[in-house]
Amino acid sequence: MSAASDTVLTVKDLDVSVASEESLRNVVQQLSLTIARGQTFALVGESGCGKSMTALALLRLLPEAAAIDGGEVWLHGEDLNRVPEARMRAVRGGRIGIIFQEPATSLNPVMPIGRQIIETLHAHTDLRGVAARRKAIEWLDRVGIENAERRIDDYPFQLSGGQKQRVMIAIALAAEPRLLIADEPTTALDVTIQAQVLELLAELQQELGMAMLLITHDLAVVRQVAHHVALMYGGEIVETAPADEFFHRPRHPYARLLFEAIPTAAKRGQPLARESSAALFAQLRGERPHQPEPTPVIESRAERAPWAAQSSNDPLLSVRDLSVHYAIRKGWLRRQVGAVKAVDGISFDLYPGRTLALLGGSGCGKTTTGKALLRLFDSSVQVGGQATLGGVDLLNARGATLQDLRRRIQIVFQDPFASLDPRMRIGAIIDEGLISLRPDLDRPTRERRILEQLERVGLPTDTAMRHPHEFSGGQRQRIAIARALAVDPAVLVLDEPTSALDVSVQAQILNLLRDLQGETGMAYLFITHNFGVVEYLADDIVIMDQGRVVEAGRAETVLKNPQHDVTRRLLNAVPRVSFAAMPSTQ
Repeated sequence: MSAASDTVLTVKDLDVSVASEESLRNVVQQLSLTIARGQTFALVGESGCGKSMTALALLRLLPEAAAIDGGEVWLHGEDLNRVPEARMRAVRGGRIGIIFQEPATSLNPVMPIGRQIIETLHAHTDLRGVAARRKAIEWLDRVGIENAERRIDDYPFQLSGGQKQRVMIAIALAAEPRLLIADEPTTALDVTIQAQVLELLAELQQELGMAMLLITHDLAVVRQVAHHVALMYGGEIVETAPADEFFHRPRHPYARLLFEAIPTAAKRGQPLARESSAALFAQLRGERPHQPEPTPVIESRAERAPWAAQSSNDPLLSVRDLSVHYAIRKGWLRRQVGAVKAVDGISFDLYPGRTLALLGGSGCGKTTTGKALLRLFDSSVQVGGQATLGGVDLLNARGATLQDLRRRIQIVFQDPFASLDPRMRIGAIIDEGLISLRPDLDRPTRERRILEQLERVGLPTDTAMRHPHEFSGGQRQRIAIARALAVDPAVLVLDEPTSALDVSVQAQILNLLRDLQGETGMAYLFITHNFGVVEYLADDIVIMDQGRVVEAGRAETVLKNPQHDVTRRLLNAVPRVSFAAMPSTQ
């Protein structure tokens, strides 16, 4: 077979622009790439650089304000930019599958997950009826959904974040496309399921000769699966190379900066990355990078967070025998016939100025634990056990006591887009929390604090006047972090706070969290599957499985000498980047 016939996708000089009220902005410029049959082409770069916009342009799914200004997109010898819309419907989902970055907003909330897979099968295959349902069950099973035959009739709200992502993968692969665009396909997955999904994608590539455009910020995943790598910044590809060459002999300073930003145990206690990408590119262009005046965001510990000043020998958050049970109801009268034990009697202590990492497989109860501590469940969910914050009962507080506790414990959710009101401007979203939980602040003080927090998490000065849909996934996560920090919590529950972030922005957030903890004595309950972040940031670790704690201890002890099979399985599945051959960035 000739090289030409091996080519699945060829993109030549693609230009995409986005119109705003002020100007026309080029978000993809002169982008060219080629993907061969059976190969994985990784498009990497920081949040907002144009990766996801490139994927949407290939399928002609750009938002209303965006447009393709030029270039060609050839799929098996056919220029998709010239194909009529009616024909493109057969291309989307049939010849090209896509896994979107945010599964919670991509799945239909009022349709069972099985029907959503069957829709794809009906549109692009001859399968109908029982055969289509059987195939949908098969796909759910292949992407790691346990009890697929029972769960096929579940709705998206009944699934964890990782399970939603696996359903998205099943939908994208159902029609066995020739090209798969995977936009952060493993973002919400724990390391064991991530390994299964990557193995599944590799098997399908071998079986079908499927090509894959992998859009990701996880360089360890890129190192494991990619054949070719293109590095983007500001809408342009700044380096492209075979994967081995990219990781062992990176040519561009930006590539070396990304490697420097990857968190590891060896970098613990040190800042990640010597400079920001913006400063690096300003230097490369011969410009003087902008250095903003330092903003005194944190006042004294006693003034801003008096509860954090208590003795570090006493736990700030103490949890004993916490349980969360979901009722199973059947029949016309919806009588309870049983319960799902999502969390089944867990205990731990979180101390001031320390970070406790809550780890475990997807669906093990990590996020449920965080929501229970925030009192985010209604009366239909049975929450038991004890939890105290600064000695105050967290699960039974009412009135003014509960309002004070809500200020003292905040959460950053896994899916930033779903947690931000799409109709409100960012400044109003942050101000809403300040009005409710900091009534002592007047309006000018609140406005100043909003701008301070946005600057601290690395967002542009006009962020407060814009809406959530105008930002990338990583930028939205930074907004969510700024909102939580604005009310000065004593405990911050971080539910996969860096899962949507590329390594350079992740480095900024981890540096920020580390500095804030040192300045305020804030405690973090860090829910994550990113072991690199755990090695870099966590002081203590709790491993969960099926709603129970199976191992707990100091981070160094658990990571170096795991005692439980679940812990060892998680550690063995962690993808890593070898730095042995990395050149110095100096």
